[in-house]
Amino acid sequence: MKKLVELNGKVAVVTGSATGIGKAIAEELATTGAYVIGIDINRQESDNSSEIEQIQCDLADEISVKNCFEDINKRHGGVDILINNAALASALTPKPFDKIDPEEWSRVLTTNTLVPFLCSRAVVPHMREKKWGRIVNLTSATTFMGTPFLLHYVSSKGAIVSMTRSLATEVGEDGITVNAIAPGMTITEGIEKNDGFSKEMLDQTVQVRSIKREATPKDIVGSCLFLVSEASEFMTGQILTVDGGYTFH
Repeated sequence: MKKLVELNGKVAVVTGSATGIGKAIAEELATTGAYVIGIDINRQESDNSSEIEQIQCDLADEISVKNCFEDINKRHGGVDILINNAALASALTPKPFDKIDPEEWSRVLTTNTLVPFLCSRAVVPHMREKKWGRIVNLTSATTFMGTPFLLHYVSSKGAIVSMTRSLATEVGEDGITVNAIAPGMTITEGIEKNDGFSKEMLDQTVQVRSIKREATPKDIVGSCLFLVSEASEFMTGQILTVDGGYTFH
């Protein structure tokens, strides 16, 4: 039986792949025939049966990113698919905007916008040379909702929406598409461990959705596979909201 998405011979990098949405995307990409490389600041557990190459790297450090992707390019000939998932998110504590100190604001805004910029900059030369490439950014449905108490996070993810559109315009003539996925509240390991996201808050999210259940990382995978496949080759600069019908835009 032919697979729905076949990426034989493609090299795919997923950032923030140790847990949550990034891990789910990396695992599914590995079933498509692509060679998948997961990059995370945290060391990832990997057994001998894993089909994903794991790399530990601080993606917010310019030199580390440069060295990391130069090594990937040397060993694999370049990156064809980039999933920009790494971000400060589930570890944040919701709080009123005037309780966010400048240091935390700067750390969230810098990390969540600098990492996808540095990684995209590292892979685009190879994509331009091949006249083919897929970049998928992970933003958030909070950017369309005016979600309170996470102003730094929402602001950073709003920047990713604009970055996606601008970069798509810049690299489109090179055969590269740039799109984004905007998940709603998704139950990851980080969210489950964070007491700042109460059960009441999570239940309220479910109640206002059209599809009334919690979202898991696997719910985001299908949209990502579509965006890196040939099926989306004439689609770029778009934001796909995957939130169970919470927001409509």
